[in-house]
Formats: sequence, structure tokens, C-alpha cells
Amino acid sequence: MRGTYIEVDGFTLDPGLLYDPQTHMWVEPRDGGIVRVGFDPLGRETSGDIVSLSFVPVGTVVDRGGSFGDVEAAKLVGPLLSPVAGTVRAHSADALADPGMVNHDPLGAWLVELEPDPGTPPADGLLTGDALPEWFSAEVARFRAKGMIAE
Repeated sequence: MRGTYIEVDGFTLDPGLLYDPQTHMWVEPRDGGIVRVGFDPLGRETSGDIVSLSFVPVGTVVDRGGSFGDVEAAKLVGPLLSPVAGTVRAHSADALADPGMVNHDPLGAWLVELEPDPGTPPADGLLTGDALPEWFSAEVARFRAKGMIAE
């Protein structure tokens, strides 16, 4: 984990990350304009224990909401949807070798690095800072009402 964290309804969030309300992925801007992408804690929780990950090849261009790979988990088998448009520049060898690391540390376990599409601001539509607690709390309530979060 990186720095100062906040707790929202039993989940730990890093207010320094950007969160996509559509995909439940986080985005971390890095040097050189690259961003890292990983599961936010609620996206990880509602997927169940992650057992397998696969990613599209490095160099693949993905749209926002497009697939950058696949996940197999206890409650989900399906595509990993990108929170930003861009080109895949790297895969996390650690996450590929041990997908379970995402279960234990979703904020520390990045999946892919993307070079964002220069025509699209990478933070467009993403949430951070003061906007996080209200949004995340509402999402927790929504998923609890659907029975998707273990009590």
C-alpha cells in the first residue's frame, strides 16, 4: 500500500488513486504518462476469490470499457474492462504468477500498465479524493442489497 488511506463501510481506499465507477478498477498515474490498473476493493469483493488472470498482448489498443484480459473468480468468469482508453504496455508478472495476491491486496496488486490514448484525458469520468466516500458507500449499499457482499 502507498500512503494515507480511508475506510468506507469496512473497505480501505487510497484517495490518491483514481476510481472508475463503471468497472470498479483503480488507475494510478505513473511517470512518463503511463497508468497502472487494478481492482478496487469492491470490484475484488464482488468477483469473489480470484483464481486466474490472463491479459491481451502488450501493444494491444483497448477502448475505455473494452477488455484488457480475462478473470476467473468464485463469482465471475469474464472480461477485465479497462477504465481508460490506451495501449497495453506491460503485464504484472506477479499477478499472473499468483492471481490470489489480488484477493489479499487489491490496492497493491496492479494488473496492467497502459499508455493512455492521447485524445482522451485519463482522469475523465474517474473519481478521487473527496468524491470517494459518498460514491463508494452508495456502491457498497447497492451491492449489499443485491446480496453480492459477504456480511
